Amino acid sequence: MATEYLEAYRVRHRSFAFANYAVRNVVRHLADFLSVDVNDKAVKAYQTARLMEEAAPKTINEEVGFLLRLLGEAGEPIRARLRRQKALKLPVRNRIGKAYSAQEKIALLAAARAARSPVIYPALMLALNAGMRDAEIRGLQWGRLDLSKAVLVVGGSKTEAGEGRTIPLNSALLEALVNYTKWYTKQFGMIRPEWYVFPFGKPRPNDPNRPMVTLKTSWSNVRAKANVKGRWHDNRHTLITDLAESGAGDETIRDIAGHVSRKMLSHYSHIRMQAKRNALEAILPKQPIRTTESMQTAPNTNMQREPEVKKPLVQEIHVKESPQVERKNHSLRGKRNGKLLKSFGSSGRTRTYNPSVNSRMLYH
Repeated sequence: MATEYLEAYRVRHRSFAFANYAVRNVVRHLADFLSVDVNDKAVKAYQTARLMEEAAPKTINEEVGFLLRLLGEAGEPIRARLRRQKALKLPVRNRIGKAYSAQEKIALLAAARAARSPVIYPALMLALNAGMRDAEIRGLQWGRLDLSKAVLVVGGSKTEAGEGRTIPLNSALLEALVNYTKWYTKQFGMIRPEWYVFPFGKPRPNDPNRPMVTLKTSWSNVRAKANVKGRWHDNRHTLITDLAESGAGDETIRDIAGHVSRKMLSHYSHIRMQAKRNALEAILPKQPIRTTESMQTAPNTNMQREPEVKKPLVQEIHVKESPQVERKNHSLRGKRNGKLLKSFGSSGRTRTYNPSVNSRMLYH
C-alpha cells in the first residue's frame, strides 16, 4: 500500500524526497499493523516513538498526515477523534533561526577548511554563499554547475519555487568549487555531468553515482572545533540576513533563496541587534548632544553680549566761573523761582511740597 501511494505521489508532485522519507518512517514503525488495526491509540503511540527518536514535532505532524492519507477513508474518523482529543498535532516550537555573526562565520569556515572531510568546506560555502538547503546541496550534480560562467541551477527542492532557480557564484564560492574539482578529479579520474558533486561513501566518498547521505557528522565536528552553536540550516538564515542587511530587494532575495511569500521572507530576515542600533544611530544629529554638566561649565557663546560703553575721545572739561558771572546767574535763578512761587504758592505761606521751593532749597 505504501509503495503504491509513493508511486502515485511521485507522478503528481514534484517534491518527492520528503514524502518518501516520511512514509518510510511510518512503514518502519507500523509495518506489523493491518490497516484496519490502526486507530487513534496507534497514532499516538507512533508520535511517542518518534519523539523518543528526537524527531522534530513538525516532522512528526507531517508524517502522521501521510499516514492518515495512506489509510484513505478509514483515516478520516481517526483524524476526527484525534482532533477532538487535541492530539492530532504535536505543539511546534516557534523557533527563530539564528544568523551567524561575522566572527562565527570565520571560525566555522576555518574549521571546515582544516577538517579531514574533503566535502564539508565546499558544502558550507554553498550554504553560506548560495543559501542552498541541505538536501539541495547533497543532491547537486555536476551538470547543474557551470564554473566557466560562475552559475549553478538548483535541482530538486523542498518547494516548487525553489526548483530550477539560477544562482550566480560569487568569487569566494567559485574559488572553493574550483579547488574542490581538483580533489574530485584526482579521486575519481574525471567529472561527469550526471555524477553528484558530493558523492556517497563513508568515511571517504567512493561512489559518485549516489549522493551522500548526511553532513551531520562533519558539521558537528566543525561546530565543536569552532566553538559555535547552531544548526546547519542557520547557514541559510545567515545568507538571507546578510542579503537583507546589505539592502538587497525582496525579489532578489527570493530569486536566490527560492522564497514564495513575504511571510517566509520576514521569517528568515533576522536583522541583528547591531544593524538595528546602527540604523537608529544614523538618524541622530551629527554634532554630539551636550550634557547639563558641560552646559554649566562651558562658556555660553550664544548669549548676546551687552554693548560696551565707549569712552569719549575728548574728556569733558569743567570750567570754574568767575565770581561776577556766578552772582549774575544766581540772581537770574532767583527771579525765575519767584515767578513760580506766585503761580504755585500762596501769600504768607510756603508749602514744603512746592517744586519751586524745593528748587530753591537745592540752590541755597
